[in-house]
Amino acid sequence: MGSENKIDDVGWYNYDNQDQPLSASPSMQNHNHRHQHSKFLTLPTVLTLGRVAAVPLLVATFYADSWWGRTATTSIFIVAAITDWLDGYLARKGTAFGAFLDPVADKLMVAAALILLCSRPLEVAMSGEVAWLFTVPATAIIGREITMSAVREWAASQNGKLLEAVAVNNLGKWKTATQMISLTILLATRDSSLGGSGILVPSGVILLYISAGLSVWSLAVYMSKIWKVLLK
Repeated sequence: MGSENKIDDVGWYNYDNQDQPLSASPSMQNHNHRHQHSKFLTLPTVLTLGRVAAVPLLVATFYADSWWGRTATTSIFIVAAITDWLDGYLARKGTAFGAFLDPVADKLMVAAALILLCSRPLEVAMSGEVAWLFTVPATAIIGREITMSAVREWAASQNGKLLEAVAVNNLGKWKTATQMISLTILLATRDSSLGGSGILVPSGVILLYISAGLSVWSLAVYMSKIWKVLLK
């Protein structure tokens, strides 16, 4: 963050013979504007904004009744998952705005995929088409994310110990990994021409329920930690 504390060779204010402050020169204002713009549009922030912009494309391609629509939907989700990982790798180069928007983009993409799958349930071997098959895990996953967002916002207004209690742990990382894998499988297997879909669909459903279980479990762990801090 050294660049933020760096003082320019030319001061912010020029003084005339009577020591009256003058406004910064236009060239100085343009330099400062470009500096702030470059700080805002870092690579992680651009990737995050791209994931947010991809959500409407995910919805549009999902309802396109053609092979390219199914392929595009899966491709968009896979690219979003990859850029999510890349965001984490480049996190140190991010901005405060990017750090705020990153989890929002992830939740939007996952929630959109879950809702889309609920609107068009897949047929699963041995059970056929079950209306509530995706609704149950989708409700658990989305409900957990809404609850944790509220809890983290509340913890941010309290003491540091509460913030430590809601910090991301390994359980949350496993939850995210199983979510991404299961949703990728379920979006891809909407293509009836995909070989082995009879095995892939049940695998995707099982992973989705595992992800929902991890979501509820991680929420219980977070709430337990918070409760212990409040009792001290």
